[in-house]
Amino acid sequence: MRLTCTVNGQRREVDDVWPGESLLFVLRDRMSLPGSKNACEQGECGSCTVYLDGLPVCACLVAAGQAEGRDVVTVEGLGTGADLDPVQRAFVRTGAVQCGFCTPGLVVAAHDLLRRTPRPTDPEIREALAGNLCRCTGYEKILDAVRLAAATTSADPVGAAGAAGSNGPPWTAGPGGTAGPGGS
Repeated sequence: MRLTCTVNGQRREVDDVWPGESLLFVLRDRMSLPGSKNACEQGECGSCTVYLDGLPVCACLVAAGQAEGRDVVTVEGLGTGADLDPVQRAFVRTGAVQCGFCTPGLVVAAHDLLRRTPRPTDPEIREALAGNLCRCTGYEKILDAVRLAAATTSADPVGAAGAAGSNGPPWTAGPGGTAGPGGS
């Protein structure tokens, strides 16, 4: 089948897609977007988290055919290079990135939390990140990153307004788009 969807704000088409292959496979191998990671293939680790029509999902559990005509935002769509989202900048600034494998999913999850709850409490942060596993850290620097991003976006009226509940697509949630380092 031909898969047509919007990815990171751009209409994309991919031919010869088997409707049952994972959205993660299509994003990484057919669209050359390696940010979302393939770790567990069971929706348990959160490394492949992306937005699908504005809701975070584990891309490894979404059949590619389910993305037909829908909006997908990957960690690459949140910001890149000098135009990082506040969540991405906070992860870098606090040293919350170690091996980097879990980082894209954590960044998307943190971004989603801050869209819904601009000033989260520590228990709210922990609950929002509970579906994301990291084997390198003790999570404290990750929590520091989310706290810093919340403080940064709350101090930024444009970012806070977007994060607080924009009805638009997730990539409009803050300056520079949504959040997350997009690397391999």
